[in-house]
Amino acid sequence: MTKTFYAHTKDNEPPKRWQPLEDHLTGTADRASAFAAVFNSADWARAAGKLHDIGKAHPDFQAYLRSSGGLDASEYDDQGTGSHPNHSGAGAILVYEKWHNITGKTLAYIIAGHHAGLSDWFGGRDSLPYRLESEKIVADNVRNYAEPFFDAFPVKFRPPDFAMHCHNQDAVAYHLWVRMVYSCLVDADFLDTEAFMDSEKHAQRPSFPSLIELKARFDRQMRKMTEEALDTFVNRIRAEILNACRTAAVQPSGIFSLTVPTGGGKTLSGTAFALDHATQPRHNKCRIIYVIPYISIIEQTADELRKYFGSDNVVEHHSNIATEREKESPRLTLAAENWDAPVIVTTSVQFFESLYAAKPGRCRKLHNIVNSVVILDEAQLLPPELLHPCVEALNRLISDYDVTVVLTTATQPALPNLCQTPCEIIPQPASLYEQLKRTHIVFPQDMNLSRDWPSLAAELAEHEQVLCVVNTRPDCYALWKEMPEGTIHLSALMCGEHRSKIIADIKERLPRGETCRVISTQLVEAGVDIDFPVVYRALAGLDSINQAAGRCNREGKQPDYGKVHVFIAPKSAPPGLLRKGEDTTRELASLPDFTPETPGIFRRYFEKYYASINDTGENWWRDNLVKNVNPEGNVQFRTAGKEFRLIKDPSVPIIVCYGGSYKIIKTLRFAGPSREVMRALQRFTVSIKPGVASRLLAEHRIEEIHDGILVQTDSKLYNPNIGLDIYREVYDPEDLYI
Repeated sequence: MTKTFYAHTKDNEPPKRWQPLEDHLTGTADRASAFAAVFNSADWARAAGKLHDIGKAHPDFQAYLRSSGGLDASEYDDQGTGSHPNHSGAGAILVYEKWHNITGKTLAYIIAGHHAGLSDWFGGRDSLPYRLESEKIVADNVRNYAEPFFDAFPVKFRPPDFAMHCHNQDAVAYHLWVRMVYSCLVDADFLDTEAFMDSEKHAQRPSFPSLIELKARFDRQMRKMTEEALDTFVNRIRAEILNACRTAAVQPSGIFSLTVPTGGGKTLSGTAFALDHATQPRHNKCRIIYVIPYISIIEQTADELRKYFGSDNVVEHHSNIATEREKESPRLTLAAENWDAPVIVTTSVQFFESLYAAKPGRCRKLHNIVNSVVILDEAQLLPPELLHPCVEALNRLISDYDVTVVLTTATQPALPNLCQTPCEIIPQPASLYEQLKRTHIVFPQDMNLSRDWPSLAAELAEHEQVLCVVNTRPDCYALWKEMPEGTIHLSALMCGEHRSKIIADIKERLPRGETCRVISTQLVEAGVDIDFPVVYRALAGLDSINQAAGRCNREGKQPDYGKVHVFIAPKSAPPGLLRKGEDTTRELASLPDFTPETPGIFRRYFEKYYASINDTGENWWRDNLVKNVNPEGNVQFRTAGKEFRLIKDPSVPIIVCYGGSYKIIKTLRFAGPSREVMRALQRFTVSIKPGVASRLLAEHRIEEIHDGILVQTDSKLYNPNIGLDIYREVYDPEDLYI
């Protein structure tokens, strides 16, 4: 009688109700190969699926399953101990023995990492060679069980041409291809396991309407909006932009730029382009992915899109998803795990870090980026120190995975080394900027003459409604202190919940004509829909200055141009990227033909700015992911995944006492951290430098209530006007409590 091996058990169920190992391997292989077929890698994914859990056939693992289920494991006593051996390495060892070349190595990376993540080739105990050597005994025990699977594999595996295409002897596309196949395996394994272990949850996985169905709904809503819109000059221009987007949608897949001034309606027009382009019969793309730099813009964009697509058809994926929303729509929470939905709205951090990740949770979604339209909003905000790997990721998606990329911004960057020259959607963007010109940016005559805060504050106080944007938190605090009572301070020292409340208050004050003076950091420069008659901006990068100008006379309601005054702050920006942007703007402003509000000047600015960056991440990318690939296939997947971070400044999150956070903090203190509690507290955190956090800990103004979780304890540390008051030096001891 043939012995049955099992992959998964069910509590209090007999073995006949367990999942046979062969069923799980076959089910995972079928799913994975279907996912990978769209990028010509079905054989690779099928082989990985068939062998990923082959180690579970080990007697020890089978005895462990029976013992953990309270059953007799005596039939395995001759070899099995009932321990829990590492099962993921066995298949990796067998494929590497079978194909002791890049074929075996590729499959070994994928199979060995399906739980722990992709390994480095070079290194110590975490390296793939160490695992292949140390886990041989497991492979030896399942060799006979695995042999029939090998008989069904192709005699020779061949990577897709793009994966090993040589450019200067470097196989630049290999590392992302491995991640894509790995993504197929991880998602397939999870889904097949879930279908058996938690059929109720699996049944909740949503079935979404197609993009064709969503396009019909979107078009109906757009027609309704157009019919109800006032016949104004700005709305007529927005209609022209929309028409240009629809016209350009018939173009072949590739990379596009949508260069639209602030207030030109690029979100909806870009959506129209994406839908029309995706649903062209020649394209037939699966989904639209919005990649947005700031969470505040994501929430705003997702809310806008829900009006046109329906609340159940837009998946928001970022760290600040409200627990209440998750509970209201568990189907969207499930879809966020692997981006199996037609419309995804996510952060630049989530998108690009996933493309360089090694962990299964981050990589699981990658195969669902294939054959999509990616809208990269505010493309100028890609981090310059990682510009090369970010651009390379876009190149690979376009060239190898049939992705169309749309760069949308009012300040279009000159991204270097793109695989294609972006096709501009707007026929004459310079003319469009002239037509939509609503501000006049005034630079100081002497670009080296700085202002002091008291005199600037006095000038700002002459305006009843004015926004002043500065470069740093200390500058924001210093200028705010000089302003009249009632002036609004806005910075990232306020938690997200607080900032949202302040911005909502500003939006209510402005149209009512109430006094509204705001001192803010750069957080208002993208995606915050506010409209001031006058804006002041500290000298910065030209893109930042223009983004600040987008908060001035946004709707064109001023009888004349809105005024944007650029000034020189008392201190230059600290050395680094802010200083380089400031210096580049100063250099351009000295030229006789300098015009700060035209599309052409942004290209010149970014060319000079990027040229000033000493390292755009190319050396890091080449050393870890490229130089040892051809022909050996040696990649530092794990190192790359740990080191690729879009936000590199070290910071420490502090949970603050604001609004409804008190009750949640109490739950956290006494019940300990849970996913729901920590997600709910995301809106009540402020990130500060480690040195500042250490000082506040030493002064007992914050407390570490659980490992690595810091909470405000000084009742006056969080100020309702400025947020976390890290600049205050004197505290009354009676204000402290534990």
